[in-house]
Amino acid sequence: MSVLEMKVPSPGESISEVEIATWLVKDGDYVEKDQAIAEVDSDKATLELPAEASGIITLKAAEGDAVKVGSIVAHIDTSAAKPAGAGNGAAKKSESKPAVAEKPAVKEEAKPNPMPAETKKPAETSYASGHPSPSAKKMMDENGVAHVNGTGKGGRVTKQDVINAMAGGFSTESTNGWGGTRNQNREKMSMLRRKVAERLVSVKNETAMLTTFNEVDMKPIMDIREKYKKQFADLHQVNLGFMSFFTKAVTEALHIFPAVNAQIDDKEVIFHDYADIGIAVSSPKGLMVPVVRNAEKMTLAEIEAEIKRLAIKAREGKITPDDMTGGTFTITNGGVFGSMLSTPIINPPQSAILGMHNVVERPVAINGKVEIRPIMYVALSYDHRIIDGKESVSFLVKVKEMRRILRE
Repeated sequence: MSVLEMKVPSPGESISEVEIATWLVKDGDYVEKDQAIAEVDSDKATLELPAEASGIITLKAAEGDAVKVGSIVAHIDTSAAKPAGAGNGAAKKSESKPAVAEKPAVKEEAKPNPMPAETKKPAETSYASGHPSPSAKKMMDENGVAHVNGTGKGGRVTKQDVINAMAGGFSTESTNGWGGTRNQNREKMSMLRRKVAERLVSVKNETAMLTTFNEVDMKPIMDIREKYKKQFADLHQVNLGFMSFFTKAVTEALHIFPAVNAQIDDKEVIFHDYADIGIAVSSPKGLMVPVVRNAEKMTLAEIEAEIKRLAIKAREGKITPDDMTGGTFTITNGGVFGSMLSTPIINPPQSAILGMHNVVERPVAINGKVEIRPIMYVALSYDHRIIDGKESVSFLVKVKEMRRILRE
């Protein structure tokens, strides 16, 4: 018997331990090479663990176990023959009923399946049964859906399953909300959520964090977007959004105020001659901050394309630790959720973070006259140990003044 030891690969330099979030196979299953067999949580991202060879798998760790990088989590018997019928569930079903195809009653074959999509049973079940994909989980959370039958591979709940369930309607018993009971549910925090909690508390305790505010008249940017959005999308195959304007404005302001782009390392200050901008993205696993590297060299189109690429990876659960390390400054946009004003928390070891908020029409004085303008409040939280008040205020004013930037 030839046995391959499946070890936990290193997700990144600073990560020494991961947690088995979900086994996508069960003990004794036959797995194919490169098949995803588990989802593992690190303190930065959730990653899929692929099988390194084909064979019968024996699990050596349970869901929820914290395991060191390099530890053995499964054995794969590579000498085991593939069991008859293991493979495509639909193929097995058709092979097991050859007599149906030989029946003279052709009517039955031509008849469409009256069973609704949301009630179909998965062809095969595994440890993935009932577990939603990242996109399905996001949709379920947003709409308060607690349970959906999965029709994906191994019984996994797909985004389409959620759409079908919502279209068909469901009772209040199947949703999260006030059910009239006094039940309580306990759920273990993921490693990612625990790490985020630790970092947020440490930032509050270990930095001299202050926040300064300003308001931005968004009319010039909105006029530019309205004028060029179709032309921009046709030329670059990406939409022109607010985030690229603010990212470009931030990189220009960081060049003028380098301390805002710096960080403290013991008794030294590290200044960066580049701007790696972290963009906070909401994902099914929580807040992720992928990094747009060398944003100071990018055009608006390049920034939009890179933000879109990273946001899709984060929301699909495919983001890697390498995508989220090394940022020098962070931008977070609470406005997409309706936030009017907030004090964002610094993303360590960075020294500052810019918070964007929703755009609301407000009366303002323009050349001595009251006009209704689309106004956004912006906030800069910063570490006062390295950034003085004058620098922080001047930085935010500079970002505000650079509303008319458009580079292609």
